[in-house]
Order: sequence, then structure tokens, then C-alpha cells
Amino acid sequence: MVQQMKLRNLFALALLGLAGSVQAATTMKIATVAPDGTAWMREMRAGADALKKRTEGRVEIKYYPGGVMGDEPSVLRKIKIGQLQGGAFTGGELSAIVKDAQIYSLPFLFKNQEEVDKVRQQLDPLLKKSFEQAGFEAVGISGGGFAYLMSVKDIRNKDDLKAAKVWVPQGDRIAEAGFKAGGVTPIPLPLADVYTSLQTGLIDTAANTPAGAIAFQWHTKIKHMVDLPLTYVVGILVIDKKVVDGLSADDQKALNDELGAAFARLEKINRDDNAQARGVLEKQGVTIFAPNAEETKAWETVGSTARKELVAQNEVTPEMAAALDKALAAARGSK
Repeated sequence: MVQQMKLRNLFALALLGLAGSVQAATTMKIATVAPDGTAWMREMRAGADALKKRTEGRVEIKYYPGGVMGDEPSVLRKIKIGQLQGGAFTGGELSAIVKDAQIYSLPFLFKNQEEVDKVRQQLDPLLKKSFEQAGFEAVGISGGGFAYLMSVKDIRNKDDLKAAKVWVPQGDRIAEAGFKAGGVTPIPLPLADVYTSLQTGLIDTAANTPAGAIAFQWHTKIKHMVDLPLTYVVGILVIDKKVVDGLSADDQKALNDELGAAFARLEKINRDDNAQARGVLEKQGVTIFAPNAEETKAWETVGSTARKELVAQNEVTPEMAAALDKALAAARGSK
């Protein structure tokens, strides 16, 4: 009798131990302004599916696309109170929590994609560390491509731009500084408001990648594009670090692996989509204007002035600015 009771107690303790070792399922709610049906959403969902399968259902992601959870400040506020666990943003949108999130978006910084790739090899790890220090895990960083000035009216020089009603993303200090260095007073608005604002005439000029302009339907309003890379767009998926830290080590690795792989796939997709989108814009009647060498040099000078001002105003940390200069010099073959 005593022996049977001991066996029953041992069995009960074993069951309790087994139950304690099983991790409760974690569902992460993640918001983004990216419209449903875009490559961004397809790949992020593919990453979420792979994550759920690899963790045997222990970690799931539920996305809220199309800005249904509000603009960037609203989403960040909802993450802070636990209503959401993460979001996918552009670098500029994340500058409120990590200044250096917009490091790749400095105006007229890169001349080509090869420079971007070489610089990102050095700076992406530094950027992830900055997010960790701010309480976030940057599980995916993907290049969206070069953004170009797109407008309702023809823009061929700085004087034309000064007369335009130019949009900048709300809270994007780098974009504001870049335009102000060119003598332009921009109009800050949330990304989700750009299409309506182009429609009503509140703005007549905005910058985006060719694929982005089509995804957000801006191509139905714009008529002109300046063929000079204004800035480089990155998408970053961040998750509250407290939530990530609550996962097992294996599930944390799975999260970073699968969503990191999804964002790596987006790199190639975005490049292909942007190349094809240029053709689509031309077929839609958008005129693509290439500035001459003199005008290009003038814009590059504007960019250089804006970058110096941003560093002086501590909009970019001195450490990241120095790392950028070093990486860019190496990419261009300087010693």
C-alpha cells in the first residue's frame, strides 16, 4: 500500500514536471502600414508560417497590415502597453526610438547599390545593437531600394523644388533636414495620408521607391520622376525585447532565423520589383528626368550640407556617423 502511494506520488510529480517544461504558446501581434498583397506582406507571412512550423506552434505571428493599427507613434505606443508586440517600419519611422535607424536614409548618400551592400555589412550589426539597447529586437532588416522624387509638376532643378509642396514622413528629421538644406519647407504627414494628400493637392511632390509608388497607388497621381537617388529606404521589423526574451533559446533562434530569411528574400524581390516598376511608371505616362552632371553635383552638395548639420545636431550619433564614413570610404576604395 505504501509502495503504491509512493509510485502514485512520483508519477504525479513527473506529470507536473512535464507540464512545467512545456512552453505556453506565444502569439505576437505585429502592425505595419505595408498594404496586404505586397511582397513585404507575402514574405513576412511566409516567415511567420515557417516559424510556427519550426517551433511546433509555440510561436505564432498575427499581422495587422495596411495601417489598421494607426500611424507609427500609435503603433509604438501600443507596443509599450502590450497591445502589440512589434511592428514593421521604415528606418525614418523608427528614429523616435533609435536615432541611427535612419542612417541609410541620409540624403544623396549612396551612388549605387554596390555601395549600399558593402556599407550594410558593417553597419547592420551595429544597428541591431542599438535596437537592443532601446528594448527591441530587430529580427529583420531589408533594403527597399532607392527613393526618388516624384511629382505632379515637372521638377528639373532646385528652384522648381522650392516652389513645390513636398511631403516628408512625419517625425523624419533626416528628410526634413535634407529638404531644408535645399531651401524647401516640407510638409510632414503620416505615410498613410500621402495618397489622399496628392489627390486633394495638399502636397504635389513625394519621394518613394518605384515599387513603393505603385504599391501605395501614388503612380495614379504623379506625372514626373527625377532619376537621381534621393535616399535609400530600409524596412525593419522590430519586436519588444521582453517578449523575445520570454522565449526559449531555440525559439529565439528560430524567430531570428526565419524572419531574417524572409527579409533576406525581400532584398532580391525588391530589386527585381523596382526594376520592373520603372517600366510600369513609364507606361503609365510618368516622365523620368535625368539631371545633368552640374545639377547632380548641386544636389550632392545639398546632401553633404544636410549630413553635416544632422551630425552636428546629434540627429545621428557620432559613433554611427564615424562608422558610416569609414565603411563608405572602404566601399569607394579610399584608404
